[in-house]
Amino acid sequence: MNEEDGYFSERIAARYDESAADMFDPAAVDPVVDFLVEIVGSGRALELGIGTGRIALPLAQRDVPVHGIELSKAMAQRLRAKPGGEAIGVTIGDFATTTVDGSFSLAYLVYNTIMNLTTQEAQVACFRNVAAHLEPGGCFVIEVMVPELRRLPPGETFMVFDRSESRWGIDEYDVATQGLVSHHLEDVDGAFERASMPFRYVWPSELDLMAQLAGMTLRERWNAWDRKPFTSDSRKHVSVWEKPPRSASD
Repeated sequence: MNEEDGYFSERIAARYDESAADMFDPAAVDPVVDFLVEIVGSGRALELGIGTGRIALPLAQRDVPVHGIELSKAMAQRLRAKPGGEAIGVTIGDFATTTVDGSFSLAYLVYNTIMNLTTQEAQVACFRNVAAHLEPGGCFVIEVMVPELRRLPPGETFMVFDRSESRWGIDEYDVATQGLVSHHLEDVDGAFERASMPFRYVWPSELDLMAQLAGMTLRERWNAWDRKPFTSDSRKHVSVWEKPPRSASD
């Protein structure tokens, strides 16, 4: 694997859309795009971890200028090969620290991607990096799971989150470090392939503190993109933090 591509090498990128086909279904994509269109208004959007363009391409089709940051060159190449992909600018780099030209009214991280940053330091840096790119009054949107520790029996560290005849997904938790290794076993042409990726799970209140350190405040939090209330039973959340608007004296 090319280290520059992180865990999304050419082999993974080549099958990414197929392996995550349910997430590319319009039923999954359209509510995200509708939500982001409402937040961005007439401004520009910055996607962190733009991948193969699952959200960026339909957002651009709604006349929203989109720029992306992506660590994996292989994933970015898949985006550029799609219709409309060449019109979306992509900067290769770590989205916790990589900077791009211009300012944005919206930055967003979807599908648990904040957890790809495997240290608290890197997650804090991400919030500060976003704040530096946002216009006054701009918003940062994150979609991320709520850690499912309540589903773990005492003494257990493994939890099955996906299972079928062709695919198994198992999360391995380390409570001491807030570590999570996601193990995927998938039938590829008659043989099972395994991929394991490290994450750092993060609580909603911890994200709020990261936003505060970056000079942003929580504007809204929902159970999902449909804006149903976030509750103690929610298994993920969509949160929006806002950079203070420019004051009249500025």
